Amino acid sequence: MPRQRVVILGAAGRDFHNFNMLYRGHPEYEVVAFTAAQIPNIAGRSYPPELAGPLYPHGIPIVLEQELAQLVERERVDLVVLSYSDLPHVEVMHKASIAQAAGANFLLPGPRATQVRSTKPVVSICAVRTGAGKSPLTRFVSRYFRSQGRRVVIVRHPMPYGNLAAEAVQRFASMEDLDGAHATIEEREEYEPHLREGTVVFAGVDYGPILRAAEKEADIVLWDGGNNDVPFYVSDLQLVVADPHRAGHELTYYPGETNFRMADVIVVSKTDSARAEDVRTVEENAARVNPRARVLRSALRVTIAGAPDLKGRRVLVVEDGPTLTHGGMGFGAATLAAEKNGAVIVDAELSAVGSLARLYDQYPHLHKVLPAMGYGAEQIRELEETIRRSSAEIVLDGSPVDLRRLIKVPQRIVNVGYEYEDLEGRMAEVLTGFLKGLTVYRKSVGSPTATRRSRRPSSHR
Repeated sequence: MPRQRVVILGAAGRDFHNFNMLYRGHPEYEVVAFTAAQIPNIAGRSYPPELAGPLYPHGIPIVLEQELAQLVERERVDLVVLSYSDLPHVEVMHKASIAQAAGANFLLPGPRATQVRSTKPVVSICAVRTGAGKSPLTRFVSRYFRSQGRRVVIVRHPMPYGNLAAEAVQRFASMEDLDGAHATIEEREEYEPHLREGTVVFAGVDYGPILRAAEKEADIVLWDGGNNDVPFYVSDLQLVVADPHRAGHELTYYPGETNFRMADVIVVSKTDSARAEDVRTVEENAARVNPRARVLRSALRVTIAGAPDLKGRRVLVVEDGPTLTHGGMGFGAATLAAEKNGAVIVDAELSAVGSLARLYDQYPHLHKVLPAMGYGAEQIRELEETIRRSSAEIVLDGSPVDLRRLIKVPQRIVNVGYEYEDLEGRMAEVLTGFLKGLTVYRKSVGSPTATRRSRRPSSHR
């Protein structure tokens, strides 16, 4: 029988995982191409034969998603598989329509078909949109488990932007490990905060071997999700963060709504800065579509390193890149810190150069804020030059990465961040119950994994 010809729509992460889980080693399929979106400098490369397997001795090409219709027709594609995240529902259907109009079927792979099972307990932290507050919550959960004497290892959603074959399984335990891997700013934003707290982070391309490596060092594996993607691993406890600053998005973005409906615990973040009616909207949506989930409110506390006097000072605000771009947010921790402390925010667009200058046309909601973009050495140089050219006295760095290690500018760089605030201790209560459940189950059966997804927290609110 002829092989079914497949194109995987991706953004250098979930797409590779879906290939590895669904198509690698299956001779009934032939993946003719991946497509690239969201992430620059991915198209024109290939998924290497070392990872693709013996059915693909020359690897698999990666092309621009804009070429999808022509690709389907030219290559007689039977099936188009959507494999990336943080898309409005209507955009998902536009992509489906393009594929179908060109003659192909369209597929959204489900969690059951793409998740790997662990021999260790897995707690996943996911979200309904990028920039909702996953990272502060992940750090809080990691600290809590370590305070209870558990060895915690974090497995981070993929960001393989370099040599894919060399990045199949990555282990980071220090800043020097990041330097040796030539990590981008986007990777450092996710890894550095965990490394500063002494937690080992695994990531890469091939998430079966990654999990096996992480299990050797962990009592509990934490899945640190990316964008609003669903976990790559079967979860014993799934925490999902919802953002009331974008109330309603929990039901209108893919696959964030999937997370919202799957969640064991829904964490309504940023309740200290969001409108009360928006917080209620998220909670009402949770009660309507996932009534079994426990719903918690939390706050994100803004922290400013060194407590500088910002009143009346000219500051350039730098925020997390993906949160501002495809995440759609117009502000973050640094903006809030500047406004609260009476600083004068200078317009970053006026000094932006190269690809950063073009971002303001692509994302007009950005206004004065500078995204901390750095997908390669050239973009990092553009970021440095943009800051140098600005009239700011101080740079408020609201990205999770420490820019002082990567760029040299005359302005003082002050780190600003978010810390998760556990209102009324309710997240600690959830995690305490989770650990008690593991202890009871080990005593009665001897394996903490046999009743996967059965130890759900109470649904009371």
